[in-house]
Amino acid sequence: MKHLLNTLFVTTQGAYLSREGEMVHVNVERETKLRVPIHTLGSIVCFGNVMCSPFLLGLCAENNVLISFMTERGRFLARVNGPVSGNVLLRRAQYRIADNSETRLSIARNILIGKIANARSVLLRARREREDGPDTTSLTRAVGRLAESLNQLKKAETLDEARGIEGEAAKSYFEVFDDLFTAEKESFFFHGRNKRPPMDNVNALLSFLYTILVHDVSSALEGVGLDPAVGFLHSDRPGRPGLALDLMEELRPYLADRLALSLINRRQVKAGGFSLTESGGVNMDDITRKVVIIAWQTRKQDEIRHPFIEEKISIGLLPHVQAMLMARFLRGDIEGYPPFLWK
Repeated sequence: MKHLLNTLFVTTQGAYLSREGEMVHVNVERETKLRVPIHTLGSIVCFGNVMCSPFLLGLCAENNVLISFMTERGRFLARVNGPVSGNVLLRRAQYRIADNSETRLSIARNILIGKIANARSVLLRARREREDGPDTTSLTRAVGRLAESLNQLKKAETLDEARGIEGEAAKSYFEVFDDLFTAEKESFFFHGRNKRPPMDNVNALLSFLYTILVHDVSSALEGVGLDPAVGFLHSDRPGRPGLALDLMEELRPYLADRLALSLINRRQVKAGGFSLTESGGVNMDDITRKVVIIAWQTRKQDEIRHPFIEEKISIGLLPHVQAMLMARFLRGDIEGYPPFLWK
């Protein structure tokens, strides 16, 4: 599966990507670092000062390889892709439903049920792995509040009400998130979500992982013929991949948050890999980014049994399966959009 593992992440500043026949050629300071056949790639992600030749852009467009450009810190800048793929009727259905408040609420509600349920599962697993004490008491309370949010969400009558419930659930989840970190607490602590820029090491790591995840989801949506920009939970905004952000919500706890916890608690990332900028934001160095990317790619190879399609799949296929299920719902093949629920 071309899209599963073969995303080329380029983090070395000053790298230049060009075309050599049907190969992607990566050059740093006039030295060849890598050659990759184009047919093995699903996408390319460039961080910071990374340049691509016009001929490479054309090769990627011809082979449906999505190129995303990010700042060095991981903020999305732009993407380059070839002609729009997929059935035009599917996209027209997507646009019509995005303007239908009742159906839009139904989809958004299901997505948020997936997000909150998966966040609750993260806390439940952490509670099971610890002996009784103050930490487990706070985790138990948070788990209970998330269960209440799930019940409230099922009764939400407007999109704003659903968003409000999700906001309270996120607050309950992140209030105890710091308790889940057990290594180098003086350097890896969490006192609330912040971004643009991230103000501490944990938020810098989370932002980077979320950036990678939204890229993978955008690629998956393009692959099934959906428009990543037109979502149901997130409102339309120029330059924002609304639908990709929608589907990312239910996958964040399972894919990104758990990986961040693992990287820190297993000491795979070090405090020395993060630095404070003059503006007060935190940056990751190139070595740390590479460690995170390798861990991300390795994690995608693990297998799980998908609760809806009831088949064993690689974790890297989750965005593609959820994109496929969204397309099936919009075409009318299934009655509702089934979110991914981690069990």
